[in-house]
Amino acid sequence: MNKRLNVILSSTLFALLLSACGPTVRQYTGTEVQGVSDNKILVGNTAATSGAFASVGLPFNSGINAVFDAYNLAGGFNGKMLELKHYDDGFDGAVGLTYTQKLVEEDKVFALVGHFGTNTVGSTVDYIKEKGVPMVYAATGISELYQEEAVGYNRAVMPVQPIYNTEGRALLARALAATTDKVGLGALKVGVISTTDDAGEGMLAGVKRQAEELNKTARDAIKYVTTKADAGTNHAAPVNTLKSAGVDVIIVAANQAPFAEIMGYLRDGNVTAKVITSYVSANAVTLGALVDSGAITESRPVFTTAWLDVAANNFAEYLEYVAIQMVRDAKKLDSQPDLGWVGSAYAIAGYIAAKIFIMGLERVEEAEKTLTWLNYIEAMEESPVNLPMGGELNFANGARLGIADLALNTIGKNEADEHTLISVDGITGLADVWAAVPASLK
Repeated sequence: MNKRLNVILSSTLFALLLSACGPTVRQYTGTEVQGVSDNKILVGNTAATSGAFASVGLPFNSGINAVFDAYNLAGGFNGKMLELKHYDDGFDGAVGLTYTQKLVEEDKVFALVGHFGTNTVGSTVDYIKEKGVPMVYAATGISELYQEEAVGYNRAVMPVQPIYNTEGRALLARALAATTDKVGLGALKVGVISTTDDAGEGMLAGVKRQAEELNKTARDAIKYVTTKADAGTNHAAPVNTLKSAGVDVIIVAANQAPFAEIMGYLRDGNVTAKVITSYVSANAVTLGALVDSGAITESRPVFTTAWLDVAANNFAEYLEYVAIQMVRDAKKLDSQPDLGWVGSAYAIAGYIAAKIFIMGLERVEEAEKTLTWLNYIEAMEESPVNLPMGGELNFANGARLGIADLALNTIGKNEADEHTLISVDGITGLADVWAAVPASLK
């Protein structure tokens, strides 16, 4: 083979190898910035502020604006005031994409803050990575947000809420961890029932990802079954499979509605096992109804994760939220005259989104750096971010997992004999929970 042909073949092979590795991810030059003027930093989001989801979008944005009001009153970023530009997407992904493109390309926002809803986030995450515009806090847990080592413009996506994949990892860790200090459920044999939708498949992927840290024997002992998320689905077959397998802890990887239906089938099938599921079902109404129906019993207790904990050590942060939200409510800027958002969990979520975004600004300001996209992202990655009323959020080395520090709750009764959530273990990092898993399983 002559030397020229050899060079041609080598070049072709190299090109094929590059192609096989997927599209090239654009790298930041360090100069990208928009939406920053002498007196203003413009950020944006789209959220459903009319229609069926207005009861979520309105308080969510109110929480963001309440934090921005307080930040601006204190002087802002070197005298630059924060302003939120918002469009109502009606919880429609296609509309959300159109408005996100408008925010980035026409309004020239510096960042997207409180990117809202599964439909819009799912429709826009690839666009955000393509443009490199920072996105802080996604109000969803879809798997498209999950990145263990984001690089280049992919680093723009900075999720905060638990991502389904991350929560799946935490669910398996809690199931297997020893009961010592109430860290885990001490499972000898784990069963996983997952729904065939975004939530179930994302959590299932997380369970399987965490199972990679187990030895082969322990990994192969996990029993997996799937079921549909549709209302009225007959879950008897997968439930009976888990019963026959003799599992003692069942992970229900599902959203609230299918979880409740699956619990009914566990009751009817007389399955006795501990159950652990997502934070989305961690409320006294849902779990209390399952207690009343006999689906939750002493021999079939239910545990849930939680990513916020308004306990003694976090109470000061909660009081801060209350104070600034009351100021916003008093101005009647975001709500009907007779309706305030201070008691809304969605307003708290907006508060957290804004606080996390501002933490990045403060780091850039303290470092006396110019506010660019790269400087902002690097500031967020330099050390863990303290989540208000929660644990630590770590973006280092491109980690885009959402919050992995989760608590463990169950359902009980208060002094008035009312159903209430009871803390079993406080907010604990995934690594610490995994450290409580018996060494014989690793």
